[in-house]
Amino acid sequence: MTRAVDRHGKVRWRFRRKGRADVYLPGAYGSAEFRAAYEATIEGIKTPAPRSTANFGTLAWLIEQYLRSPKHLNLSDVRRASIRRELDWLRKEAGKYQIGSLAARHVEALMAKKTGPTAANTVKKNLSMLFNFAVKHELAGQKHNPARHADRRKENPDGYHTWTEAEIAQFLTHHGQGTKARLAALLILNTGAARQDLVRLGWQNVKDGRISYQRHKTGIGGTYEILSELAQELSVVPPGQMLFLTHWRGRPYTVESFGNWFKDQCRAAGLPHCSAHGLRKGQATRIADGGGGELEIMSFLAHATPKEGATYVKKANRGKLADKALARAGGPKPEQNVSNLSERLDKPATQAVERKGRK
Repeated sequence: MTRAVDRHGKVRWRFRRKGRADVYLPGAYGSAEFRAAYEATIEGIKTPAPRSTANFGTLAWLIEQYLRSPKHLNLSDVRRASIRRELDWLRKEAGKYQIGSLAARHVEALMAKKTGPTAANTVKKNLSMLFNFAVKHELAGQKHNPARHADRRKENPDGYHTWTEAEIAQFLTHHGQGTKARLAALLILNTGAARQDLVRLGWQNVKDGRISYQRHKTGIGGTYEILSELAQELSVVPPGQMLFLTHWRGRPYTVESFGNWFKDQCRAAGLPHCSAHGLRKGQATRIADGGGGELEIMSFLAHATPKEGATYVKKANRGKLADKALARAGGPKPEQNVSNLSERLDKPATQAVERKGRK
């Protein structure tokens, strides 16, 4: 047995024996799954590859091929879980149909089964991904991507509602000092952490008055000075408590359960339209309005590129330019800027004509 760490940082155990192909064993070292696979390998029994339960060439079959591919396995754990749920819905709704018979109108019909434009466009996006995968790997003779020609639904360009200064103040006023809701909000405002990173933050992330973490989605690290408001809330968190935010009996939140809980706290504060993600956007907007550039916002949100930060900066600059434009429109009128001529120079034109005529 040899221990190897792959390029994603995952530990894998490889069984090697002369004259036989190497076998990677599943499960954690010493687990029941690991031991069973090890014993089966010792006996020379190869675990058969899982067989598809779907008919060849159907959408369900294509989904199974994709889920076993490196393209899917290279995604983060959170992204794999979310896309698996989305593909399970597609399998249920249209898994029995041959992919070669699907056209743009069928894609739009599936999109229509979703209530909101974002969910509908996610259906189009996932089908496009699956068809591109089939074309690239020449699966079931697929030659084109019909989802490409389906019409997207119009979405709100701003996505999640961005919190305003007043809404942030309202939330913090309602959830007073010492409450878990206030601690969660201040952690977001101080670190820009997304939900999947927020639920993992604890004392292990704190050192020398700073809080640091690596964003799960981008792999980018962020380090932040702990501001006074957050320091006050953290002072009541027991040193032996591994995670800052826990629920029933100290259990950690899942991404979904935390999102639902925080949404409840927003409703309790009279802000039913607000969310944890929107609070991140609100703080990024604050930074941009204060003169921060896209690189600063990129660092705060632990993004891989300044592209998203540039969006906030652009909106802030538009607001400042609009204020300047209004100042110009509301200033003195052009005729009011003409200086008054002295009586010596301001002589009627008729006097000049009469003088010329006398000569």
